[in-house]
Amino acid sequence: MSRNSLFILIGALAICVLGASYLYYQERQKGIDIQIDGHGVSIKGN
Repeated sequence: MSRNSLFILIGALAICVLGASYLYYQERQKGIDIQIDGHGVSIKGN
């Protein structure tokens, strides 16, 4: 494997890790869902 191929592989893995971290962060931010409608107030936790 050439040096350029190794750098490309490491870069691709880094991008995958960053993408997975971002998706995990977005999931953790959802928290509590509060709805107010004709049936009253409902609170749902994540």
